[in-house]
Formats: sequence, C-alpha cells, structure tokens
Amino acid sequence: MDDCIFCRIISGAIPSQRVYEDDEVLAIRDINPQAPVHMLLMPKRHITSLGDVSDSEGPLIGRIALVAASLARDEGLAERGFRFLTNAGPEGGQAVAHLHFHLLGGRQMAWPPG
Repeated sequence: MDDCIFCRIISGAIPSQRVYEDDEVLAIRDINPQAPVHMLLMPKRHITSLGDVSDSEGPLIGRIALVAASLARDEGLAERGFRFLTNAGPEGGQAVAHLHFHLLGGRQMAWPPG
C-alpha cells in the first residue's frame, strides 16, 4: 500500500534501523523509543490490525512471536522480562494501520499501561 508508512519501510523507500528480516517478518528499532529497548515487529504483507487476522495467518503471528522471543534473548531481556504487545484500532491506541507488535524492555514496566 503506497500510503502505509510501514509498507514503505518494508520496501526500503523509508530508511529504518533493521534488526531482523526474513521473507515474512521485519523488525526495526522504534524511532521514538518508550524503553531502552523498543522494537517494532511487523509482517511484510499488509494486514491492517490484529482484528483483521484470519485463521490462515496464525502461523505468521506465531512466527512474529518467535522472532520477538529471539530478539529479547539477543538484547539480554529474557531473564529480567520484557513486554510484547500490539494495539488494535483507534481506541486500542493503534497509530499506524499496519499490524505491528512492540517489543519493549530494559526498564520496569507499569500496569495498567494507560
């Protein structure tokens, strides 16, 4: 999608600090980090939000979770803990209409998140 910022990042039209990439998944460092470690993980295929995921995309969502766990280990977060989440829709706080997950760590997380 030409108007989707994440699709443009995936295509390389917008530069990003890539930390992981395979045929289906891209992980980048967030440009406005909310924790010492803040990455965004997204499917390369445009899916608007978690509410739009179909049964057939279950393996893709699982793949993203496995990549997040691996990145958390690589960043030294696995033992202390980390947060892995997605926002869905306007009231859920989703700012970009392309499914993406946040991997946050390196500080104490609060609950409720707000």
